[in-house]
Parts: sequence; C-alpha cells; structure tokens
Amino acid sequence: MRKVFLFAVPLLLSTGIFLGVLFFLERQSSKGGLQVTSIPKSKVYLDNKLIGETPFCACKPPQMFQTGDYSIRVVPTEDSFKTFEEKITINKSIITVVDRTFAKSGSSGSVVSLSKLSDEKDIEILVESIPTKANIFLDNNPVGTTTLLLKNTSEGGHDIRVTKDGFKEKLIKVNTKSGYRIISKLFLGVSDLVNDIATSSGTASSSAITVKHVLILDTPTGFLRVRADGSLSSLEVGRVKPGEKYEVLDEKDGWIEIQFEDDKKGWISAQYAKKE
Repeated sequence: MRKVFLFAVPLLLSTGIFLGVLFFLERQSSKGGLQVTSIPKSKVYLDNKLIGETPFCACKPPQMFQTGDYSIRVVPTEDSFKTFEEKITINKSIITVVDRTFAKSGSSGSVVSLSKLSDEKDIEILVESIPTKANIFLDNNPVGTTTLLLKNTSEGGHDIRVTKDGFKEKLIKVNTKSGYRIISKLFLGVSDLVNDIATSSGTASSSAITVKHVLILDTPTGFLRVRADGSLSSLEVGRVKPGEKYEVLDEKDGWIEIQFEDDKKGWISAQYAKKE
C-alpha cells in the first residue's frame, strides 16, 4: 500500500499541475517562478547549480528567479534513467512548469509557460513536440501538426493532446488568458508496442546501427558542438574538430551519439558527420 501511495503522489502532482495551476504571480514582482515535478524523485539543476529536488516550486518571493533564459537539468535518483536537459525561459510574474516522467523505454514530459502579447485582446497557444510533426488535438478537435501556433482561441481551460504513430500520446490541460501566449513543448515517449517488437526481435536502437565510426566534416565555425542530447536546445558538453573520427553509439532524427573522450559521450548533428 505504501508503494502505491509513493507512486500516486508524484503522479497526481505531475498531472494535476495543469488542472488549476495559477500561472500568474504577484504583479509587483520583477521575478518569475519555476515548478518542477517528476516521476521518480529527481534533483533539479538550473544553469548547473543544484536548486532542490522534485516536487520543486519556487513560486513565492524570495525563492523566485530573475527573468531570462536558463538551462534546466532534471536528474532522476535512479541511475538507470537518462538525465533530462532543456532550455527554458522564466518570464516576469509567471510560473514556468516543467514535468518529466522517466522510463527506460522512452521518457515523456512537458514544459509550459506564458509570454505577454502586444495586443491585450489576443489569445495564442504555441504547441511544439519532440518528435516533431505530431498530430495536435485542441479539446479533441484536430487542428494540425507540430510545430503550430494557434490563434484566436477562447479564454479559459483547454485540453491539448499530441499523438504520433509509434509514440505514447501526451495530454496537458492549460488555462488561456487574454493578452498572453501559452508556450507548450511536449515530449512523447516511445509506445510499449514498439518497445515490445524491438525487444522480441532483438533489435534495440543501438544494435540497429551498422556504422561504427563517423568522420567530422568541415563546419562554418571550424568546430562542431557536442550536446548532452539530440537537440539544438540541449546543453553543450564539448566540441570536436573537422577531420577527427569518433565511435558511434546511437542515432536519432538527424543526430548521432558519439564517444568523444574516454569517459564522455554526447550528440552531434548528422549534417556535419560522414558515416564510415
């Protein structure tokens, strides 16, 4: 019974934040808030500085943060799960909400915030997803594929659901307000069916790679950034130079994971790498 309770509490936290969360803080505050939930319990780093553990909420002065762009890192207490890293923006008098559910087969989550619009009558919802080109449903009505900016939506509560073949659907609930744009980025986990097929056939993603090495090609900057994950918004963990060769560890959607030092690995853009 205790195990069920320990699992249910963070689950309720991670789903309930979108049911009635108050995104707006005290108007006189020049800072913004940050709320982070996760399954399982995780440590939270902001610009590589440990700020607490989940469930985390810096929602009242003086715990709030100065407005601006940050790099957030959510590190699960269980070593078997991969760390989540993402770029976020903290806006004045608004709570940025980060939620992550870790899984060995493919983690999922979301990052939701608001930004002020020039016209106080406008209402907008920006929907992004990883992977891209996922189907978007607003209140169960199909409205397009990611990335998509929805304009002229009604003020109040809305369901945003994102689906894609081979991935688990993701649903969040948001509250729109006149004069603001909701910015939502949803991360889809790989479906259990896909994982079962891969496991039964003995073809995990890493074993499907036949290429063992890549050659780094010329770049406009004279070097190629190595990132913690296969995303332009992911944290830079190193740099490699044209002409160098590295062992391939994994591949996904235009990105290649390499072993670039004895004890370091990271992701590079496949655009500047030649498989050998």
